[in-house]
Amino acid sequence: MRTVVRVLLAVTATLAAALAFTAAALADSPHFIKADASVDAAGNLVCTFKEAGLGTTVATEAVTCSADASAVYACINGGQNHPKAANKATVSGPVSGGGVFPVRNGSTTGSITVGPPGPGGFSCPNGQDRVFASVCYTNIVLAGAAGDTAAVPGTICRTLIPL
Repeated sequence: MRTVVRVLLAVTATLAAALAFTAAALADSPHFIKADASVDAAGNLVCTFKEAGLGTTVATEAVTCSADASAVYACINGGQNHPKAANKATVSGPVSGGGVFPVRNGSTTGSITVGPPGPGGFSCPNGQDRVFASVCYTNIVLAGAAGDTAAVPGTICRTLIPL
């Protein structure tokens, strides 16, 4: 009989602990307080954020930044000029990146750098060099591991080499 009582007490304690942790997790309300994006001098998308409502039971939070990107690659000659010929290419596609950030007092802040799409098979003729000329990012979305998201409105562009 004592064994049955001990087993029932152990099961009850385990269930009570599980319910307590579940209630704490459900009480958390992850959301982005700030979500912004810019394009750095190298043409990378830089997403910055502050996420709160993560609770006190997590030490880290995984955050991703994704976008649709369109990059222009071109050829320049030895005189650093873009020839008049149509030797340039636009490459488009989805890009994304992410990281794991420390949580303090239920919130985290950080930045994520996402590179542009690569040039694909675009190449230049002899005597010319391929350059990354410009890039635009749109449909920028930050996402937390708990499923919360924040969209950065608009399209952000940068011209690195005027054509």
